Amino acid sequence: MEQRKVIIIGWGPAGHTAGIYAARANLKPLMFEGMVKGGIPGGQLMITNDVENYPGFPSKITGPDLMKAFRDQSLHQGVEIHTEDVYKVDFSRKESKWLRLWVGDDKVEHHAQTVIIATGAQAKWLNLESEHALKGRGVSACAVCDGAFFRNQDVMVVGGGDTAMEESMYLSGLCKTVTVVHRREEFRASKTMQERVLKNPKIKVMYNSGVQEVLDVSKNEVTGARVKNFKTGEVTDVPVTGFFVAIGHTPNTDLFTGQLDLHENGYLKTKPGTAQTNIPGVFASGDVQDFVYRQAVTAAGSGCMAALEAERWLAANGAH
Repeated sequence: MEQRKVIIIGWGPAGHTAGIYAARANLKPLMFEGMVKGGIPGGQLMITNDVENYPGFPSKITGPDLMKAFRDQSLHQGVEIHTEDVYKVDFSRKESKWLRLWVGDDKVEHHAQTVIIATGAQAKWLNLESEHALKGRGVSACAVCDGAFFRNQDVMVVGGGDTAMEESMYLSGLCKTVTVVHRREEFRASKTMQERVLKNPKIKVMYNSGVQEVLDVSKNEVTGARVKNFKTGEVTDVPVTGFFVAIGHTPNTDLFTGQLDLHENGYLKTKPGTAQTNIPGVFASGDVQDFVYRQAVTAAGSGCMAALEAERWLAANGAH
């Protein structure tokens, strides 16, 4: 029976930062970086071509290269990494003092004194072939991450909630024009956010419309989007160089449903200002608990918080 002081479930900036800090505290962390319901080992950065806003890389770095650096540093510091799925957890501590996890195809049981969750969240997509083909080549799910690449250019945002409004407003400060495409007659966003968008002279709205195709896969770059008006049936090619999907994210929390407290939107709840969940010794970091900022640097910061809190919890409970 494998027993550890710290087990990390997940990958990405949060998981690896937690691992680096835990390893340097001599906690000998074990990380499971397996897939979670179609997630991506390394997180959203693995589908990001250029990263210009992560500190320490003045000439930019690709998302995969940044994640490789995170992973290499984890290994160098002594994090033991297994590319396996965690299939089941039991955080009740009813049968023993241990937090219990079942891992891999053989459902091997592991025990931990503390667990750090860093399973991330996945952006929701339109599921168009052209959208998938042009991800990282003009198609993005994060305006804050990629908006600067489209300064003084025409861009499109798909969505009708607060996220779409926020993305549109942010892009309007950088781009020449922003076209918002929404499938319904009116936005779902709060009235305040709607008013800001509708008053912005740089933003144009296409209601009752949906994107049929992102142009142009043959050129390996975004040159526009084919939009259909559901009421009139009219199809229009809108010239844009940036295409932002803002229809929400899905946190990878299915594994913890019924054991850890969740927000109404499905994200893990943590006590304000901490990485603590409702279960003592279980900590959450990164996009699995952050639906506000969703940046690599904030995820890394919360991974550091989780590791430091795990170390302190172990010390306080006589386990360090």
